[in-house]
Amino acid sequence: MAIHKLLINDFISEDYELIAIHSTLEDYRLAYFINQKLPVTFEKSSKDIGIQVPEGKSHFTRFIFDDEAHELFWNLIPNKTTLVTRQTKATSLFEETEFDIATNIYLLPELKKVDYIIKIENTDDFFDLDQLIDQLLTIKQITTAYKIEQNKLKSKNNLIF
Repeated sequence: MAIHKLLINDFISEDYELIAIHSTLEDYRLAYFINQKLPVTFEKSSKDIGIQVPEGKSHFTRFIFDDEAHELFWNLIPNKTTLVTRQTKATSLFEETEFDIATNIYLLPELKKVDYIIKIENTDDFFDLDQLIDQLLTIKQITTAYKIEQNKLKSKNNLIF
């Protein structure tokens, strides 16, 4: 009996680019400065990105821009969010104390030092990512920005939204 294997990776197309950004700005301020320097208009999305982790469900805010002229879809996402869970602990035989535990959750855990990620969907071979990164580096509140190699990511499934 013949065994047929279907490799799912054959159907996954990587028609998006990822840019890592290091900055201490809040997400809305970073979106404002990017809007000033680049021909984009990021707007806060009403739909957050939800990721299930063992501690619970975490939510990442995102800013989006739909470039209809070039058929590109942009996402600006923070890489880190804080999940607060309430724990109860018995402090004595008749008393319990409640306390909060804050846990940092990362969209891409292998890139914990990255503050923000820009995901640009529907890119083609003519999309100039290096020029875009150079423009981002002209924003003085951005410490550094660089391309993320998609084939080195272990948690690419977190980028499906």
